[in-house]
Amino acid sequence: MTAPSGPQPDAHGATSLPSIAYVLLWFPLSSETFIFREVAQLMERGARIRAYTMYGERLAGCSAEMRAFSGPVERMGLRSAGRIMAAFFRALRRKPGPVLRLMGQGFFRRMRNLEALGENLWCFLAGFLLAELCRRDKVSLIHAPWANGPGTAAWVASRLTGIPFAFTGRAGDIYPQDGLLREKAADARFIRTNTKANVDWLRSFCPPGETEKVHLVYNSLTFVPRGFCPVTMRPPWRLLAVGRFARTKGFPYLLTAMARLRRENVPVTLTLVGDGNWNRRLQAMRQRLGLQDVVDMPGFIPHDQICDCMCSHDMLIVPSVVHGNGDRDGIPNVIMEALSHRMPVIATDVSGISEVIRDGETGFLVPQRDARALTDAIRRMAEDPDRARRMADAGRARVEDMFDHQRNIAALLCLYTEQGSTCRHD
Repeated sequence: MTAPSGPQPDAHGATSLPSIAYVLLWFPLSSETFIFREVAQLMERGARIRAYTMYGERLAGCSAEMRAFSGPVERMGLRSAGRIMAAFFRALRRKPGPVLRLMGQGFFRRMRNLEALGENLWCFLAGFLLAELCRRDKVSLIHAPWANGPGTAAWVASRLTGIPFAFTGRAGDIYPQDGLLREKAADARFIRTNTKANVDWLRSFCPPGETEKVHLVYNSLTFVPRGFCPVTMRPPWRLLAVGRFARTKGFPYLLTAMARLRRENVPVTLTLVGDGNWNRRLQAMRQRLGLQDVVDMPGFIPHDQICDCMCSHDMLIVPSVVHGNGDRDGIPNVIMEALSHRMPVIATDVSGISEVIRDGETGFLVPQRDARALTDAIRRMAEDPDRARRMADAGRARVEDMFDHQRNIAALLCLYTEQGSTCRHD
């Protein structure tokens, strides 16, 4: 189901704007610019939003705009452990039966790995403090922009207070499924997802007759382009890849493709921007393949500097893969950002990427984990600059339509207004 187009007026002709809790691990976070923009744009429209973070402050790499955010943020983290446990025991004394049943349902649940288990346990307990804070702040809707840990905290707080909750399911937070996804889907007032590819998957966790609670609302473009990529396509062709150095990004296949291109005497360079758990592995692979002189790895670059990087390269490569356990990307925001700069894109056909990249029309799509296909697509793009420009122009028009912030933020606000209009504070 697609969300309605905007907030609806009440009987007096005024639009009722709810007080919304945004529950996250961190806020703002440098890698979640799309969520930061969502919050800022909702607040610009008059929504009353307060962010509640399960962890402490993490501003490293944030843009100046993110650092200057003046909206209300309530942070927890380890320094709040005492407050969290005190809130838990207050709830236990007040309602021992419901609290023990809630713990039996959600505390000792199997998760995908130890990291996810630790996050879920912390967020479950933090949900008791979150419940008190939401009562104090007269929140009318609790929303978790991620279905995993933040979704757990929002679910617990909702169960304790009766305040409606909702969550957004995106990518790695629902693949493989969180151990509590079925319970969260059953209790959520609504579920938002930002790719069409996720709709049926999330509906499969909803109770019979409630599948229409899943709403598709795409993300919004995260910034206004500073200019257009020149698409000069003169050798050496300059490739760009941006993302977390993680298992779902597929960067080893891109490095393998670079080695193939070098063996075939195709003059290309690659700027591989990012950082993460796979940093050492990718650095070692670059050295092993002898690519130090053609692959630059500058590390993490703040989001507000990425557009300059895009305007100095010829094409973006997004080699995403689905991990063996199901973990995957949704629609990487870097694709929309590149196309908004009229930058040609080559990407793998994973998850929701084909909703933006139509092969041969708005870019090239290749199979995942196929370095040879990446190599061939890079060569085809480089050797036909006129076609590259046409695809980039078509891609820019597509993202400006699909990810239009006016329409998508209005759809979100309408969801919040309609679904968060009634609550009780027990």
